[in-house]
Amino acid sequence: MISIKFHFLHKKIADWRRLVSKCLLLLTCLLIVTTQPVWAGINDDNYDGNMFVVYAGNGSLVPPKLTLAQALAEHKPTVMALYLDDSSDCKQYAIVISRVQEFYGQAAEIMPVSVDTIPAKPSYDPTEPGYYYTGGVPQVVVFNQSGEVVLNKQGQVPFEEIDDRLREVFDLLPRTESVQLKRRSFNEFSSELAK
Repeated sequence: MISIKFHFLHKKIADWRRLVSKCLLLLTCLLIVTTQPVWAGINDDNYDGNMFVVYAGNGSLVPPKLTLAQALAEHKPTVMALYLDDSSDCKQYAIVISRVQEFYGQAAEIMPVSVDTIPAKPSYDPTEPGYYYTGGVPQVVVFNQSGEVVLNKQGQVPFEEIDDRLREVFDLLPRTESVQLKRRSFNEFSSELAK
């Protein structure tokens, strides 16, 4: 009699475990099937991390070394780029800001500022990014050594236009009269090392 009860109880527990296992398997399958994948790319407005790292390969831009107030106080030419990490236009534009840093980063302060970090308040001082923000991204503001704005444009401002303003700020020859700036290759194969 005890063995019949034990056998009956053992069978019920095994059936219950099978039922729970099947329910868990079904629930797992439903979660896998109904979960939407997270896809973010350069052509969409989904957040997928710091855009300068992901799309421009340059994580050294964020956070900027100086604030706008510090850069202006030091009389340092400054390129302020206002952006959003989840804007496709800004993602596509990140490489231009990285390129500006590549050519002018030693002499000018390159300052990407996320508009999400600009505090909402009724008015701003000229030493605050909110003073220059016009409501759209990307936006580029170039200051000379005196803190005067020499370029303030919204949208996909070409590198050449920023370069022209910085050439004026640094009293360099116009692009048409100077040697073309070229990038140095950093992944170049040296045949001399292979010998």
